[in-house]
Amino acid sequence: MQNCGTVDSPLVFFDLETTGLGRGCEIVQLAAVSGGHSLNLYVLPRNRMQPSAARVTGFRVHSHRLYLHRQLVLTNSLREVLLSFIAFLQMMGCPLVVGHNIRRFDCPLLARALDKLDLRTEFESSVSGCVDTLPLAREMLRGRGLTSFRQEHLVRELLGLDYKAHDALQDVRALQSLYNELQPTAEMVCRHRFSMRVVETRPAAEHTTAPSGGGSEGVKKEVHQVLK
Repeated sequence: MQNCGTVDSPLVFFDLETTGLGRGCEIVQLAAVSGGHSLNLYVLPRNRMQPSAARVTGFRVHSHRLYLHRQLVLTNSLREVLLSFIAFLQMMGCPLVVGHNIRRFDCPLLARALDKLDLRTEFESSVSGCVDTLPLAREMLRGRGLTSFRQEHLVRELLGLDYKAHDALQDVRALQSLYNELQPTAEMVCRHRFSMRVVETRPAAEHTTAPSGGGSEGVKKEVHQVLK
């Protein structure tokens, strides 16, 4: 693993869209971007989309096909998607993986999928660590009087932009722009860096209300509005 304080680690921003938040949650879309390079792949889930997630993301499953806003999308197996993601990471040269609220949602879900397909070791050897921009933004923007640290809100407040949230590819592109605007120091990145080895992989319980004391940013709920 590369030194925690290095400022030269390449960055890969990634995001998942899922069937919901509960114990049977599955990956539907995985997107990643690094500079001008991007990856955007879809998975046909085995289980049904939870209605609240479908309303927010626009994904539907009908007759064993995946639709996004009523348009048919091509899908790959979960193994193919994860292997493509690993290959993308390897192409970038052992990068830091960056995402918004990934420590509590995306990374545990990703870790469970990697474990299921016996790909965790290959993934871990392809990255130098992970960085969650939710606590990073909270630290950097403390005292700014922000009412929310949802990614969509931060992009609007700091960049003056609205974008198509809840689409993983649009989310990662917006996050890359947000990160470039924040320009965190190496020390800040180090404080919010973690390894996939410490990620909690037990499935999260269902959440229909914001956790006490945490506001709406504490957990990425099935309606996805909380953090993206």
